[in-house]
Amino acid sequence: MNIAVSTGEAPLALESRTRDRVLQAISERGPITAVVLAEDLGLTAPAVRRHLENLVDAGLIAEREPASSGAHRGRGRPARAYVVSEAGHQALESDYDHLATEALRFLSAEAGDAAVRRFAEQRVAQLEQRYAAQLADVHGSAGDRVDALVALLTQDGFAASARPMGGPPGAARLAGIQLCQGHCPVQHAAREFPQFCDAETDAFSRLLGVHVQRLATLAHGDHVCTTFVPTSTFVPTSTVVAPAAVAAPADASIATATSATARTAPMTASTTATTTAPTMEGSTR
Repeated sequence: MNIAVSTGEAPLALESRTRDRVLQAISERGPITAVVLAEDLGLTAPAVRRHLENLVDAGLIAEREPASSGAHRGRGRPARAYVVSEAGHQALESDYDHLATEALRFLSAEAGDAAVRRFAEQRVAQLEQRYAAQLADVHGSAGDRVDALVALLTQDGFAASARPMGGPPGAARLAGIQLCQGHCPVQHAAREFPQFCDAETDAFSRLLGVHVQRLATLAHGDHVCTTFVPTSTFVPTSTVVAPAAVAAPADASIATATSATARTAPMTASTTATTTAPTMEGSTR
């Protein structure tokens, strides 16, 4: 070993690994600011900003408005937040992604789209069976089940996280949790074959015991996959006849509670969800 060479390369290797950590953290939790990145990664703010500048120059990340929190740094514009760009997601991919897509194209040409759908469902079913066995011991709220699912997804490389959402007082909208996935092992294939996204969404509904809604996907060019998990319903005061009758519990039995509400309130939870679908925090269309 050439000690002189290895000593010179060591700082460069460390710099590269740190930059990869910053990119991965942005993939998992973006939009995210430099200050939050520094705190999460245990780095100084100047060091993080240096890596951010390099990643922006390389086209691997892009500026995006931070998730709405109502907080600003005082006067002036909000703090800059960053998300992984399309090129950044491609940098996180491997040559196996291209091989998998070619194989799926061959399968579709030889056996039709139905065969691709069955393959996607079979692949997700294997994950679902494993996840269901571990979620069986989670008997808390819907939030507890989402947290457990987030941990399982992260272990499998999906870079998952959860963000609570709530409707403001007097607003007719669903309140719940955003299940976010900053990285998807099948993102490259899902761009061309959305059957993978559909199968995964259906599996989430079964695992969590509620009907979830996919709001955004990496495959469609969004910076994160976002799935809305409803936990309760808020109805405008002007439409409420009996407040107690329209309150839905924040757990997996929401479907039953919503059904009972529909018989006693002039506005049903399903109508509320349809007329004012939840918006994805931190995403711009």
